[in-house]
Amino acid sequence: MTGAEEQAVEHGIEQAPVSVDGLEQLAGHAEEEFNVSASIIGHILDHNEIPIPFTHSSIPLPEIHLFGQDFSITMHVVMMWVAGLLLLAAFGLAARRIKDPVPRGIRNALEMMMVFVRDEIARKSIGEGADRFVGYLMSTFFFILTCNLLGLIPGMATATGNISVTAGLAITAFIMIQWSGIRKFGVIGHYRHLAPSGLPGWLKPLMVFVEFLGMLIKPFSLCIRLFANMMAGHVVILALISLIFILGTIWVAPVSVAFSLFIYLLELLVSFIQAFIFTMLTAQFIGMSVHPH
Repeated sequence: MTGAEEQAVEHGIEQAPVSVDGLEQLAGHAEEEFNVSASIIGHILDHNEIPIPFTHSSIPLPEIHLFGQDFSITMHVVMMWVAGLLLLAAFGLAARRIKDPVPRGIRNALEMMMVFVRDEIARKSIGEGADRFVGYLMSTFFFILTCNLLGLIPGMATATGNISVTAGLAITAFIMIQWSGIRKFGVIGHYRHLAPSGLPGWLKPLMVFVEFLGMLIKPFSLCIRLFANMMAGHVVILALISLIFILGTIWVAPVSVAFSLFIYLLELLVSFIQAFIFTMLTAQFIGMSVHPH
């Protein structure tokens, strides 16, 4: 072996451990960069920027502070605006075809869902006088459904996975429930139903407390149910995808991706189910308010 060859061999032997160490350092650095909990929380929480899909870039949103309060525009606020604009565009297109003798396309799809909300939710849950609440129930159903579906598009977010959004929807439902009873019976007559007639005097205070507590729990349950169901699906999908990075092997990828795809398709169904459940329960609570007995 020549002197040059000996030097090359020696050089290779000396460099091999360095290369292995370098790979270990790179692997450790990649592990540090990928934080599973931070990735999941960063996806489901609201933030002041719009991420650009498949890049590390984002579009910053304006921060607004007035009178010591934060009125900044966030990702979920933008998603609600997008949902509203999409609904206006969809119903605008459907209205342009109102004179068509046979409903087709988007008009046919919207009419089918509108008739379902009117006949299967409003009229069956409220009964007499249900048609005056159909507009509100349809708005609730389509808004929640659109927000749910937007969250399944890469780069978008699920506004209904924010408890502030679902709380706003629940407060609106609470106001509608109380207004419907007050409109029919008056303020005193509506709240008189908190203590049903025929009860012993000593039992009435307890019943008033229980009924008043139930009045507050109803919108709270609407808020938590929608928020938890919409957030849970996204957490499961992200957790399954994260298994590839946690285990550090490509062999888990087919199983992880397959299960993620299954949950994703299930989320499509859940989006419709949760919009239906929220609307149906709201209609039932309105029916209980206008027909207390």
